[in-house]
This record gives sequence, structure tokens and C-alpha cells, in this order.
Amino acid sequence: MTITRVGLGAWAIGGPDWAVGWGPQDDDASVSAIRHAVERGVNWIDTAAIYGLGHSEEVVARAVRDIPADRKPYIFTKCGQVWDPQDRNSKFRIGRRDSIRAECEASLRRLGVDVIDLFQMHWPAEDGSEIEEYWQALLDLKAEGKVRAIGLSNHDAVLCERAERLGHVDTLQPGLSAIHRGAAEQVLPWCAAHETGVIVYSPMQSGLLTGRFNAERVAALPSSDWRSRHPDFTGEAFARNLAVVGAMVPVAERHGTSIGAVAIAWTLAWPAVSGAIVGARSPEQVDGWIAAAQLTLDEDDLRRIGDAIIASGAGEGPAYPG
Repeated sequence: MTITRVGLGAWAIGGPDWAVGWGPQDDDASVSAIRHAVERGVNWIDTAAIYGLGHSEEVVARAVRDIPADRKPYIFTKCGQVWDPQDRNSKFRIGRRDSIRAECEASLRRLGVDVIDLFQMHWPAEDGSEIEEYWQALLDLKAEGKVRAIGLSNHDAVLCERAERLGHVDTLQPGLSAIHRGAAEQVLPWCAAHETGVIVYSPMQSGLLTGRFNAERVAALPSSDWRSRHPDFTGEAFARNLAVVGAMVPVAERHGTSIGAVAIAWTLAWPAVSGAIVGARSPEQVDGWIAAAQLTLDEDDLRRIGDAIIASGAGEGPAYPG
């Protein structure tokens, strides 16, 4: 698959009332956002079964149902996180072979597709299942034609190497932003060496790197929005993070673009990165970051942002893409 440099992320459109929800969402607006992104040239959507406990996948299915076949985006989803139907705040990281297969069938049904373009293990299992068990389950699903490609999300280089011994890791999905840069230390080099595609998530750090957050906006977030209680959005860490945003402002002005687009382009400057997943819940939000697909930051831009990262002490990991 040849993917566009940015793809639409469907975490937030899962809605409220689950363990990591983003507060109330308007499904009609979410559908419009997805269709608008496709109209603007985005050719892939990343979701997961756990997002809204299946709701995100259902919204994605509704959005793409009437898009002509020659323009339909690739659909990527994830497995390995299940929930208790009686407890919407439950979330269990399961890697048993039978669970992975059942989750695949459930996602196929919710998405309304015959084949999932990319099926990813969301997190390392916590039920005692070794990576060899769930990776073999994914390899089997690929061999059977249930999925086109298979990947890992939130797995380190050691686990990727163990999976690679059984069969190729097509893709890896790590978090990466100018705040949280840990993936650049070992994971990105491993992927480059093994020709594993990389699609990074949270390049705008869940909205933090858009220039639209201040203490007042954080205080106004509903309790059902996980950001209202996350350390990135509170205390000294929040102040350090805003210093990085401040360094992006003149870069955005020089390129005539948004701060969010600069934040995304910063992740795309890493050579191993194939694309960035960017969330949107309205067409206007899509228009706010779509320019990142065509934006290339030069050495001065990267140095300005990297210097601010070092000076502020924000986050962790290498400060200069390379």
C-alpha cells in the first residue's frame, strides 16, 4: 500500500463513556470530517476496536460506505484490547489466539468490509500471552486473507525483533511528537533497518501542539475527556510543553501555515516515518492540519524547535530529527 503522508485518526470519534474517551462527540460531524479528509486526498483511516467500544469502527463504516470504490480509503484497525460489556470503563490487554481471531471477525463486521487493510496489535498483552502467540495469530489471519497487512502498536524494538523471527512486521505504530520523542531512540532505527513502515500517532500531542491550549481551556475540559487529568496538560510539564509550542509559532508564520501542521511535519522529518495519524472531528479540524502533508521543515526550523525542546526540558527523547 502506498499511503498519504497524513491519515485520519479515529480515536476521539469513539465518544464518551469509556476508559479513555474524549468527551461527547457529534457522529454526524465525525462522518463529515472523514469524508472531507478523503476529498482533500487523505487515503487512510486509523481506528481501533477499543475506541468507544466498537463505536469508532461503526462511525468509520458509516462514513466510507458510499464513497466510490476507486476513492475508498484504506482502513487500519487494532486488536488486543477487549472490554466487559457490563463495565464501559473496563479495558483488558489480551493476546490469546482465540481472542485475536474473534476480535478480527468483530471488526470486519463493524467495519462492513471483507478484508482489513492493516490489522495491528494495540499493546503488548498483559494476560500472560507471549508475543509469539499473538503475532502468529496475526500471521495466520494474513495468510487466510482476512487482513492485507499486519503490524504492532506501542511495542518496543526487543518485541519487534521477536515478532520478526516468526514473520515480517509490516508496520509499527508508536507515539511520536515534539513532546514525547522516545520512539526515536530505538524503535525508529529498528524499523528503518527492517523495512518496516512507521505510522506515528499523536503528532500534535492530542491537541497540545496546536497553539489552542492554555490553562483556561484545560480547566474547561469535561471530566469525560482524559486530557483533563493527564500530566501533559497540568503543572510544570504543561508550562514546558507550551514553550515548545511557542517555538513553533514563528515557523508556522514563516511557512504561512498552522502550528498544528508544523507539529505534524516535525514528526514526518524523521527518515523512518512513513506517515502520521492525525485526529479530526469536523471538516474544519481537517483543514487545520492537512497542509502538513506538503510541508517540509528546513534545518533552521528544526533547530529552532529542537533548541526550544532542550531549553524547556519538555518531554523526553532526541530533540532533532535525523
